[in-house]
Amino acid sequence: MKIQAKRRGDFPHFEGIDTRWMDNDVYGHVNNVVYYSWFDTAVNRFLATNGALDILHGAVIGLVIETQCNYFSPVAFPDRICVGVGVAKLGNSSVRYDVGIFQNDAEIASAQGHFVHVYVDRETRKPTALPVEMRNLLNSIQIHPK
Repeated sequence: MKIQAKRRGDFPHFEGIDTRWMDNDVYGHVNNVVYYSWFDTAVNRFLATNGALDILHGAVIGLVIETQCNYFSPVAFPDRICVGVGVAKLGNSSVRYDVGIFQNDAEIASAQGHFVHVYVDRETRKPTALPVEMRNLLNSIQIHPK
């Protein structure tokens, strides 16, 4: 089954990120590992800037347990990317985010994938229920099947 690139309208939230010179590899485009960094940055920036995640002192932290990415077209420095983020599945202690990478003003994703966090107690590293504030925020970007 061929995976179709998503469109901007498939995502309820966006975070902008500038590419860096060092992101390019010897083939002249952004190396694949950088995309995972963008996934992580977009999700955590959304949570932190909206007050749902205290990265340094919060009792609950998110640990990545799964990531996946499909690539459709290259991105290269000095592009600006927009990372589309939406919640595909919201569990008791876990969240699956769908993520799309859009080059400059492109309507079609250059890459897309998913990113799964399990939220755990900072000290014990045992899964814990999502705090109410975080759950409410995540509900605001939930993707509803069409």
